Parts: sequence; structure tokens; C-alpha cells
Amino acid sequence: MDNSSLFLFIVTFFAVSATPGLCMTLSLTLGMTIGVRRSLWMMVGELIGVGVVALSALLGVATLLLAHPSLFVALKYGGGAYLCYLAFGLWRSKGKMAIDLDTNQIDISPMSLATQGFVTAIANPKGWVFLLSLLPPFINIEQELLPQATLLITIILTLEFICLLLYGTGGRALRMLLQKKDNVKLMNRIAGSMMFGVAIWLVVG
Repeated sequence: MDNSSLFLFIVTFFAVSATPGLCMTLSLTLGMTIGVRRSLWMMVGELIGVGVVALSALLGVATLLLAHPSLFVALKYGGGAYLCYLAFGLWRSKGKMAIDLDTNQIDISPMSLATQGFVTAIANPKGWVFLLSLLPPFINIEQELLPQATLLITIILTLEFICLLLYGTGGRALRMLLQKKDNVKLMNRIAGSMMFGVAIWLVVG
């Protein structure tokens, strides 16, 4: 992967991770109710879940590409089309939060928190579809998969953890910011614009 592709991947994934979805609003909620330090258990579980999803997506895509190299073109254009669809959805978003921030039903045991984070990541269909759409264009079938997978998953988990910490430590100021629909709309539109840019790059690159 060249430097320009790597930079594009980092910027796009960070923009998407930073939008207030299930995992981020869960981190925000726990950070405010039980504190960031105890919320780290949930973050560990969530990162493991994201790692499983990313690895599964990479292995599945790589297996298909090695067996049927012609599928790369289909995945390339299909991924670009789906990213345009997601970008359009984000632009039309009304700014509604995914999780009720006023909930008080929170289990604070470490294992329960880790399980909650893991299940949230694994059970999020948008996470699966997004990674299946985004990762294929960044895989070079002429190079070994392991170094590429290691680099991409490391980037994904690093950016995801940074965003989880930002939400978890945001406190009341971030809560007030994200409860305003206009602010959430802005974040969604920034992420949507980034995703649309990647979609164009997939098609013409």
C-alpha cells in the first residue's frame, strides 16, 4: 500500500469511527456514569469485537480474490456504490443518537462490560458491511496477506480506541454537543463526504 492510499484509509476510517454510532455512544454513556477508567473494560471487549470483524472481512475477501481474481473489479465497483449509498444516508441523517444517554440500567462488572462491548461490535451489521466494502480496495493480491492485514487491523484498532477514549472522556460537554441534532448532522455529513470521496477513488483509481 502506497502512502497516499494509507493516508486516505486513515482519514476515512477515523471520520467514520468518530461519528456517534452504537459503540461511541455506549462509550460516552459509560464514561459519564461509571467513569473512563472502568469503561476501559467495555473498550477492550469492543476492540476485540472490531478486530474479529475486520479479520473475518479480510480473510473472506482475500480468499475470494485469490480464488477468483476477476471478482476484484466487482468488489471495487460494488464497494464504491455501497459507500455512496452510506454517504447519502449520512447526509440525510436527522442527527438522532443511537443510544439513550439517560439510561441507568448499566451493569458495571468488568466481564459484563467487556461482553457488552464485544457484542455491540459483533452485532453491528453496519460495521460488517462497511469493512467488507472498504477493505478490499486496500488489499494487494500480489503481496502477502499477513503484513497487509496486520497493518490495516492495527490502524483500525488504534483509531477506534482513540475515538472511544474521546467519547468516554468527553463528559458533559460532549454530551451536550451531541444531543444537539445540528452538531450530529454536521459530523455525519463530514463522514459522508469522506466516504463519498473514497467511493470516487475506488471507481477511478
